[in-house]
Amino acid sequence: MAKNRDSWASRLGVILAVAGSAVGLGNFLRFPVQAVQNGGGAFMIPYFISLLLLGIPLMWVEWTLGRYGGGFGHGTAPGIFHSIWRKNRFIKYFGVIGIFGPLAIFVYYTYIESWTLGFGVLGLLGKMKTAALHKDTMQAFLSNYQTNLWPSYLFFLLTFFANMYVIFHGVSKGIERFSRWAMPTLLIMALVLMIRVLTLGAPYPEHSDWNVLNGLGYLWNPDFSALLDPKVWLAAAGQIFFTLSVGIGVILTYASYLKKTHDVVLSGLTSVSTNEFIEVVIAGSIVIPAAFAFLGPMEIEGVAKSGAFNLGFVTMPMILNRFPWPQFFTGLWFLLLFLAGVTSSVSLVQPAIAFLEDEFNISRRKAVMIFAVVSFILTQPVVFWFSKGIVDEMDFWAGTVALVVFALIEVILFTWVFGMDNAWEEIHQGADLMVPRIYKFIMKYITPTLLLVILVSWLVQSKDIIFMTKVPPENRPFVLGTRLALLGSLLFLAILVNIAWRRREALAKAERSKEEEIDEK
Repeated sequence: MAKNRDSWASRLGVILAVAGSAVGLGNFLRFPVQAVQNGGGAFMIPYFISLLLLGIPLMWVEWTLGRYGGGFGHGTAPGIFHSIWRKNRFIKYFGVIGIFGPLAIFVYYTYIESWTLGFGVLGLLGKMKTAALHKDTMQAFLSNYQTNLWPSYLFFLLTFFANMYVIFHGVSKGIERFSRWAMPTLLIMALVLMIRVLTLGAPYPEHSDWNVLNGLGYLWNPDFSALLDPKVWLAAAGQIFFTLSVGIGVILTYASYLKKTHDVVLSGLTSVSTNEFIEVVIAGSIVIPAAFAFLGPMEIEGVAKSGAFNLGFVTMPMILNRFPWPQFFTGLWFLLLFLAGVTSSVSLVQPAIAFLEDEFNISRRKAVMIFAVVSFILTQPVVFWFSKGIVDEMDFWAGTVALVVFALIEVILFTWVFGMDNAWEEIHQGADLMVPRIYKFIMKYITPTLLLVILVSWLVQSKDIIFMTKVPPENRPFVLGTRLALLGSLLFLAILVNIAWRRREALAKAERSKEEEIDEK
């Protein structure tokens, strides 16, 4: 007999949890870099168009699919896809991506997330104050942190077990309870940083034009010629895809714990709005304006081109080191990133836990223990061989390609197989807000077309990654090993799905036989 499934304790709780899944390191690091590199304010035009045509439709699709599948006792994509298309015995295997993606992302995301905890503590203690005086010394500080097991491995262990602690306590008492205090705390910390940056003015009297207002202008003043570059549109669509956490499988799982009457239309919009407010308004007012005020217009180009990774762990400590109370603001910045990281990483765990609970009838305690052991083993190559290109490889296949493929499958399944009329009716079950009818056309035709364009474009642009043309010879065995490990994980999960369904069929057959025996008597 199936167990009673966990559920959210409140509507606010699930909204904060989904928003927490979306709000992560990319909001504060990736977004400012993408905006500056792709035309400044002009970037926001394709950004908001992608939000309307790609992000919001996919969010509604995933909320609705998850709630629908949860009604059949399924909390992950294999079961949810099977609920939509029961006549197709292969569709459940496509849903494996919705478990594989979060697991693979968790393996490397958690390690990087642990750096934010380590840097936060070290920043508060003033341990990086001297290193943050110069770019080279700060880069060396980061490299030493990555290569020395002490204290980096300690902070990794603390981060890993913090994630397991939250997930161990379940959906309502673990994820929801954590999100209810973590998200407001994260927001307050971000607002404190934003207000401090916006009140900086011009830090250097000799450079009066180096001020926050000009920094905001650098980020937001549009270069409309950039709109003619297809890469800008692709970058904007990619940022929307990443920032909302669509296509991973997490929202499907979170939504599976909703009741049938729960309003997915308004809840989906609320979670999107929360994420966009934090990304566009708050994150957009911290990093680039602060960098402009302290480093000036010449250096800001290098900041933008350095990428999100160096921006967060090299450039920002240097900038915050020039603030009044540098230790406080450095610690605040990294602990803000840590909270944002944990709200995202715990969501990556839940699909695998839900799969074990729902399809194998395993207790949560046992499911968490299994996941903890397996994922901990899988993280070790990332920790010890980080410099060998393992993370980039995992991020490309699991964190980029798999996401778009999965999103394309689920939107086609929902709008074409399930049927747009049925989908429209399902979306509005218990809804207080009507979705504009134009979205019937957008979901069925525009969104899948955009996803296909993104997938093909990314694959074409990533020829060097696919064929390893720029991978150093000494790193190729590690990259190939990573690919084999990812493929093996995908196949192993497919085998588990096969076993789970055979088990279900055997149990159903046994129950029918028992009922027939009772009828005969």
